[in-house]
Amino acid sequence: MQRWRGLEEIPEGWGRSVVTIGSYDGVHRGHQLIIGRAVERARELGAPAVVVTFDPHPSEVVRPGSHPPLLAPHHRRAELMGELGVDAVLVLPFTREFSQLSPADFVVKVLVDKLHAKAVVEGPSFRFGHRAAGDVALLAELGGTYDYEVEVVDLFVRGDAGGGEPFSSTLTRRLVAEGDMAAAAEILGRPHRVEGVVVRGAQRGRELGYPTANVETLPHTAIPADGVYAGWLEADGESMPAAISVGTNPQFDGTERTVEAYAIDRVGLDLYGMHVAVEFLERLRGQARFDTVDELLKGIADDVERSRALVAAYEGRSAG
Repeated sequence: MQRWRGLEEIPEGWGRSVVTIGSYDGVHRGHQLIIGRAVERARELGAPAVVVTFDPHPSEVVRPGSHPPLLAPHHRRAELMGELGVDAVLVLPFTREFSQLSPADFVVKVLVDKLHAKAVVEGPSFRFGHRAAGDVALLAELGGTYDYEVEVVDLFVRGDAGGGEPFSSTLTRRLVAEGDMAAAAEILGRPHRVEGVVVRGAQRGRELGYPTANVETLPHTAIPADGVYAGWLEADGESMPAAISVGTNPQFDGTERTVEAYAIDRVGLDLYGMHVAVEFLERLRGQARFDTVDELLKGIADDVERSRALVAAYEGRSAG
């Protein structure tokens, strides 16, 4: 899969393509449906499938300080899109100047002049151009002028037909912030994960017999609610069952919010300086402060055993 940053990186002589445009944060099941249909249409037309996305998130440029927590960094989104069969991902730097493009100018500059769109696939709520003035109806109208077709794909709905919500990144962020990892995974189609580099912390876990990887997460990461979780620590291509702590460590009067993962039954791991991922399966409990070290150790041991059992049950179901 090709990855381009900016219109200037699109190869000379790039032919007709099938395009879908969006932030696609998290590449959740609704996104998967749209992207998957774009890939199908591309195969039908004998053209490559291209996803166009933006960096930074448009809201940060339009309303500075409003950057939403991200469900996945751009490199992870590209990996997930590649698994769906996408041929190229174009990341457009979203600048103030770019945000001023009218819907028609956006179509000409991106879809027509550079990607030579033969078809465009979008969700029903897709908006584009200055002040989000363009919608799918205008996109289709412009398609008649510039020789591309438009297909609109409905999103999944979570819950029953009467009270369900469309699968969305906004909903997923809210669920992650609430610590409802099962509901978030239902939308994402996989457990939520955060990434970052392992840095040195206070090393209290090591002193207690439960050494943790202290993960310095990427900027704007959507981090789950404070508490203890069952999940996995992924490092160097290996996924290890883990008990994960998110919060300020009130036991030791901490003030900085951290993500720490203990790889269950793994001895002698040296992950300092490595880029790792932490995946969240289920929240076990909120943060707690124990009265004694013995009570703390018992609490940690219980967390580890519950994490071990939950991960094993999940992996058993997945294998079946």
